Amino acid sequence: QVQLVESGGGLVQPGGSLRLSCAASGSPFSISNMDWYRQAPGLQRELVAAITSGGSTHYPDSVKGRFTISRDNVKNTVYLQMNSLKPEDTAVYYCSAFTVVAGIPNRYWGQGTQVTVSS
Repeated sequence: QVQLVESGGGLVQPGGSLRLSCAASGSPFSISNMDWYRQAPGLQRELVAAITSGGSTHYPDSVKGRFTISRDNVKNTVYLQMNSLKPEDTAVYYCSAFTVVAGIPNRYWGQGTQVTVSS
């Protein structure tokens, strides 16, 4: 089992920055990939950043160059630095962890943190 707790959301003006954090507990040693997703009202949840255990990253075009995902394996924490924020970045952001234990894959989710970009 893995528990994920996000923090760092809030209200920011367009062009501003926020950093989200996600702390993992329970069995963090079993985590391979960690990801950030977001879901805006009426829309499907979408991936915004992913990082492997080795540090390889992936971003969709919508956030590439503005968002940066990083990972501290000692603190079992993943971060999402968001710069040049736009109103369309407004959403609930979720941290997710992917594990494979005894050949069985599992995905865990945090509770989500609200990010609102507005003047």
